[in-house]
Amino acid sequence: MATITIPRKLTKEEELVIITRKEYEEYLNLRKVVPVVKMSTAEKRAWKRAKKEYAQGKYVTLEEVQHELELAPKRKN
Repeated sequence: MATITIPRKLTKEEELVIITRKEYEEYLNLRKVVPVVKMSTAEKRAWKRAKKEYAQGKYVTLEEVQHELELAPKRKN
């Protein structure tokens, strides 16, 4: 098995991921279809709060939501 050593100064202390060329090309093609959109400040704040609440166990499962919806009275339009 070949071993490659990459100096830390090249990665700037960031994590490094190695993938095949085929996977990289698929990723590039996907980026053309699904644009990368940066989060706004409010979205970043909400995401941070959501991660914190999830870590604390403050969340509702999909099954719980479905159960509540089944119990909710049906509205006529």
